[in-house]
Amino acid sequence: MNTIPVLEYIHKMINGSLDENDRTFMIYPTAISKTLGFRIAEVDKGTAIIEVDTDPLKHGNQQGTIHGGYLCELADAAIGTAHSTLINEGESFTSIELKTNFFRPVWKESLRAVAKPIQSGKTISCYICEIYKSNGKLAASVTSTVMTLRGEKAKGR
Repeated sequence: MNTIPVLEYIHKMINGSLDENDRTFMIYPTAISKTLGFRIAEVDKGTAIIEVDTDPLKHGNQQGTIHGGYLCELADAAIGTAHSTLINEGESFTSIELKTNFFRPVWKESLRAVAKPIQSGKTISCYICEIYKSNGKLAASVTSTVMTLRGEKAKGR
């Protein structure tokens, strides 16, 4: 078995060069991302872009638009992916705050969630994730505060 850093693992996953023996200490792709159809399009140290094709028949609310919670989860996945590239083995992290502003409704659409740090600290980091429609217009903007956990606090997470 070949344990590699998260960033290297995701790069290999994106470009299709993962070896059957490649492993990392985090789970990629995540179960929720597989369930919701999220795809990691790009990743770098502290940044990530997640894409998804939405469908109101699967992701819709009572008005027929894509549910806001789905957009929040898309942003949370992008932010979590971005932050995981900064985490060392034996560490973990958790979101401690998430704020979403919705600017445009979304229906059947290809979305692109772009996450990057506003401020990266040793324990507390803040991110912004902007969700764009295929026409380049901003659908939502999400900010999140993430806490890195170490030692006993990271065990079992």
